Amino acid sequence: MVHSLKACWRLLHAVGHALAGWWTIRFAFPNLSQAERNARVQEWSRRMLEIMGITLKVQGTPPTAGPVLIISNHLSWLDITAIHAARHVRFVSKSGVKHWPLIGTLSTGAGSLYIERERRRDALRVVHHMTEALREGDVIGVFPEGTTSDGRGLLPFHANLLQAAISSGAPVLPAALRFADAATGETSQAPRYIDDDSLVASLWNTLRAPPLLAIVRFGEPQDSHGRERRGWAQSLHEDVQQLRRETH
Repeated sequence: MVHSLKACWRLLHAVGHALAGWWTIRFAFPNLSQAERNARVQEWSRRMLEIMGITLKVQGTPPTAGPVLIISNHLSWLDITAIHAARHVRFVSKSGVKHWPLIGTLSTGAGSLYIERERRRDALRVVHHMTEALREGDVIGVFPEGTTSDGRGLLPFHANLLQAAISSGAPVLPAALRFADAATGETSQAPRYIDDDSLVASLWNTLRAPPLLAIVRFGEPQDSHGRERRGWAQSLHEDVQQLRRETH
């Protein structure tokens, strides 16, 4: 009962914070520079984690500036908020997110690029836009697994989006995420969002959970010159796997 009451309070507070973010994007962002917008997104994300009872723990060094392509494992709907709290990143997200009530506005305001995963040719369009953004000095983030996993291992990496780093000459920075019980350090499955899990159930489990850690571990940037994307994807898979192990 106590956990449910606390979860209800967190939910109300989180909805209020999301609405405040929507207002900021609609009415304040037009008058802000890109750097100011990025700072607002990072600050908003940190506060959202706090509201949900999650403490951010950053390991390694986030990139101070672009261009750089960040690749990470994918566990939950909460991943983007956790990484944004560590460092503002323009994520590549599935196109459906753009049309979600409230969340779509927040995602677009944070600078997301959208991909229609069902259309293979759409990857070419997204790679083109990613390449342009990297050449302009942006920090782009992708989840090369293409979908969420249970965190016990990594799904195979899709190599196609790595072409943007190769074409632009931008480095790639591997990173790893893990959600853990703040008291024990053991991996928490509360935020998981895979297979038949519903977003509502995952959100409620997260809100009812004891205090959590969102651990974001950054590796070292890797030069993209002379790379072949398929072989590089396999190598990066091992790098992210190692970073994931190092979060324990």
